Formats: sequence, structure tokens, C-alpha cells
Amino acid sequence: MEELVVKVDGREYKVFVEETEEGKILVHCGSDVYEVETKKDAETSAIDRLQKRQKISEGATEITSPLPGIIYEIKAKEGARVKQGQSLFTLMAMKMENEINAPKDGVLKEVKVKKNDNVDRGDVLAVIE
Repeated sequence: MEELVVKVDGREYKVFVEETEEGKILVHCGSDVYEVETKKDAETSAIDRLQKRQKISEGATEITSPLPGIIYEIKAKEGARVKQGQSLFTLMAMKMENEINAPKDGVLKEVKVKKNDNVDRGDVLAVIE
């Protein structure tokens, strides 16, 4: 358990932070215990939710940005055959690198962004067929 001092609404509190075997973060403050979500957890879950919502069909599938950020790296070129789960882009958001993966096997028909492009949540990054 790690001891920290945090400031909330101008008041300082001594808290103890622990990570459980299940990967949850617990913050102990006096006799109260809070389960918290870190920014990385929030970003990862946003990416997971978006990828689950993306329509995966036999035809073309648009790969969209799960959150606003900057295209840091493009890992596949137009015309490349890609596998489901393969990393296609690295999106820099809130100083963190987020991998954008192929939702299905197919051919990358169109890449609609370039390195250092700013994107918003929902912007189409590529089309896979």
C-alpha cells in the first residue's frame, strides 16, 4: 500500500492506495474505501466500447477515433492485408499512446488520416474491407 497526500476542495487528506489482484485501484481515506478509475482505464474502456460498437460486417467497415487526439503513428498502408486485433494507428491523447486495432481481418482500402493530424471522437481514420 502506498501513502499519498491529496488535496480535494482545498483540504489535504492522507490516503493509502492499493491495487488488488483483480487490477482494481482502492483508495483508503480514514475508514472509507473508494474504488477509482484512472485516466488510462477510462481511455482504454472508451476504446473498447467504441470497437465493440463498430459495425463489423462482410462489407466495408469504418475505423473511427474513440477519442480526440493526434495521429502519432500509422502502422499499415493502404492496400495492406491486416488481421483482426492488429495495431493500425497510435493515437496520442492526454499524453498517452492509444493503439487503434483492426476490428476484423481484411484489406485496408483507405487511410483517411496522416501522421500528426488532429482528430475528434468519431472521425473516420480508415476503411477496411
